[in-house]
Amino acid sequence: MKEGKIIIVSAPSGAGKTTIVRHLLSKYSNFAFSVSATTRKARGNEVNGVDYFFLTIDEFKTKINNNEFLEWQEVYPDNFYGSLKDEVEKILNSGKNILFDVDVVGGSNIKKYYGARALALFIQPPSIPELEKRLIARSTDDQKVIRERVEKAERELSYAPLFDTIIINDTLEHALQEAEICVKNFLS
Repeated sequence: MKEGKIIIVSAPSGAGKTTIVRHLLSKYSNFAFSVSATTRKARGNEVNGVDYFFLTIDEFKTKINNNEFLEWQEVYPDNFYGSLKDEVEKILNSGKNILFDVDVVGGSNIKKYYGARALALFIQPPSIPELEKRLIARSTDDQKVIRERVEKAERELSYAPLFDTIIINDTLEHALQEAEICVKNFLS
């Protein structure tokens, strides 16, 4: 059986990453998501091993020390998220491709780990002022949070050279088309 490949989509907040990931998922039936691990508590009907692997802080830190993560982050104090190597390998060995929707640090780490077996796409806003305008138009965050996201985006743009392809999301249709072409070429 042919092993699967990895597609990584990363971007600063507000650049259109999630929209592009949803589009790619609608175009390809042979993609799977790896189930992430987290130290946060399950919400509502979330199921361990289906929605997330819910770990204690000590369990998560042990896995960090044992180098069991492709990438991980402490998002808030004692609130960790990460992608387990063995879960990703299980999916790849089944012949499915994996689509990662991760931040730029996680994306660059996954690319470094898998090298040519992974396609890393960096979705870039046309400009920082345009990104700020998009975040304001979302109406989901207050001004302080928007300012923090814009400052973080300015730092995240420095990661772009670590990715295989930079897609500038000036118009959504163009960005969707470019992402689709990149993935199609990579998979064939």
